[in-house]
Amino acid sequence: MDTAPNLLEFIVWDRLPFALIVILIALVTGSIATRSLGALGERINQQRLLFKQISAIIRFLILLVTTVLVASALFSFSSEAMLAVSGTAAVAIGFAFKDLLASLIAGIILLFDRPFQVGDRIKFGDIYGEVIEIGLRAVRIQTLDDNLVSIPNHRFLNDPVSSANAGSLHQMCVFSFWIGCNEDIAAAKRIVYEATASSRYVYIDRPITISVREGPVPNGAERFALDLTVKAYVFDGRYETPFGTDVTERVKAAFADSGIKTAGELEWTAARSG
Repeated sequence: MDTAPNLLEFIVWDRLPFALIVILIALVTGSIATRSLGALGERINQQRLLFKQISAIIRFLILLVTTVLVASALFSFSSEAMLAVSGTAAVAIGFAFKDLLASLIAGIILLFDRPFQVGDRIKFGDIYGEVIEIGLRAVRIQTLDDNLVSIPNHRFLNDPVSSANAGSLHQMCVFSFWIGCNEDIAAAKRIVYEATASSRYVYIDRPITISVREGPVPNGAERFALDLTVKAYVFDGRYETPFGTDVTERVKAAFADSGIKTAGELEWTAARSG
């Protein structure tokens, strides 16, 4: 005869309304805190990432406290039943929730070890985007294509991850422009610098650097060209894409006015003459 305890036997049903009220209060409180801190971050833009990080910690604490309160209110165990249930539950949880527990522990480590933070732009494998949430189970990343990607927390403990801004509001952006080997390098560098420095998205307090190297054109014909790579900081990581678009449009227009041919134009000319 099976004498294993049934978990339902230990539920105090009279406390169910209290547990539901606690859950409802937790949901409302978490929603209000998230929206309030988000709105405050938009008003005080320089501290936006800080408010996002505070919001993530508050959500985590609310979930943890709610779980403890609901469990302690709903269940009532004697010492003997506690031993029996804990032994059975330990085996069941160990097999059924191995990955979930690993992600839970990893989530706590991520919040306090802080290899990256909410609001950071990170690259993990082939995924690049902004960290929207560090939850108990997964990290949610919003990519530049506006897709929301969820990655289990425990994967970040074993695989490398890079952060573009590491908690700062501004971040470095890198853009490359390829021109013909016989084009005016000095004029091209001046154009790229002025186009970058005059962009409304640039963080002018950090330096703008331009490097030049000669090499094969990526994904093109087997032709060599000059690669002008500009490194500059955008004042807010959210404007990384508009910053790149603005600089590229300015550079292309100035190259056309100055008669500087890009690698693509040289390939098209060679193919046409051939």
